[in-house]
Amino acid sequence: MAVTRLVLTDFRNHADTLLTPGAGFVVLAGDNGAGKTNVLEAVSLLAPGRGLRRAPLGDMARQGGTGGFSVAATLSGGSEIGTGTLTTAPERRVVRVNGASAAATSLGEWLTVLWLTPAMDRLFVEPASERRRFIDRLALALAPGHAHHSARYEAAMRERNRLLAAEEPADPDWLTALEARMAEHGATIDQARRTTVAALAESLADQPPGPFARAGLALEGEGADDLAARLRAGRARDAAAGRTLTGPHRQDLAVTHLDKAQPAHLCSTGEQKALLLGIVLAHAELVAMRTGRAPILLLDEVAAHLDPSRRTALFDRLAGRGQVWMTGTEPQLFASVPKPLHRYRVAGGILGEV
Repeated sequence: MAVTRLVLTDFRNHADTLLTPGAGFVVLAGDNGAGKTNVLEAVSLLAPGRGLRRAPLGDMARQGGTGGFSVAATLSGGSEIGTGTLTTAPERRVVRVNGASAAATSLGEWLTVLWLTPAMDRLFVEPASERRRFIDRLALALAPGHAHHSARYEAAMRERNRLLAAEEPADPDWLTALEARMAEHGATIDQARRTTVAALAESLADQPPGPFARAGLALEGEGADDLAARLRAGRARDAAAGRTLTGPHRQDLAVTHLDKAQPAHLCSTGEQKALLLGIVLAHAELVAMRTGRAPILLLDEVAAHLDPSRRTALFDRLAGRGQVWMTGTEPQLFASVPKPLHRYRVAGGILGEV
């Protein structure tokens, strides 16, 4: 699957941008602040979720524009998908698939998008919530319904926390219903995460040593076994804490450098980058194998952090594995990118094909 036509209207610093890339590599080169990452963010919004920056919708609308924005794409199979906001409702996301309104979660049925950005470099030293968000994106690529279950679980948990924090005693039957809902959706979330981690860990372990560090993966923390009972027994404790202290929302992804037998958070910055890149590449290959549909990869400023040999190894590994969007400040970073290749120069939110 590939994006063959992309139109950005009043998105970030792009007033009216049109790209017509094809399969293979799409390279965006330009100075810092030119709008390269904005294009990647636009593509990331064609999948469920809040995009690679996780920014508020209102921040995505171009300053001086109408107050709304749109991102529209034609896919290689001819389908048309798009998202954006209206001027009258700048914080309400609108999604359309083949001309009809659709839920944002349904985008996963049409397109799988994975990304790696400089902001993710600290993934292994950030709080556990960041690694949960990371593994949830990976799970979503293999189980499109994962976003639905996550949203339902979070909604039920927020309502339960609100009831427990209220001055008036909460209705125990309503709490029981919310806890049952959390247990139902939590079980599906837990299973999707464990299945994804196990499959990815096996794939990484089977890879021979190479230019990218091999990561060992494990999901840590409580699952959803007997979750309804645990929630019921922990009502007083959770009320005192002001939050729910048990459930899959407390899980963490443990990552180890296999060839050094060292936890990722103790590795050097360069090793952490290599581990993260290795995970994303292995996951993209796993998704293609399991679903028969190669995901779109968005690699923001990745080439600049690799030496020439690793850069060439990266391009060779990605060749023929679906559409890959890459950004960089220097065009020569992509001199060894194989064809098919589509090059664009970005300046001030304006794109020119090279």
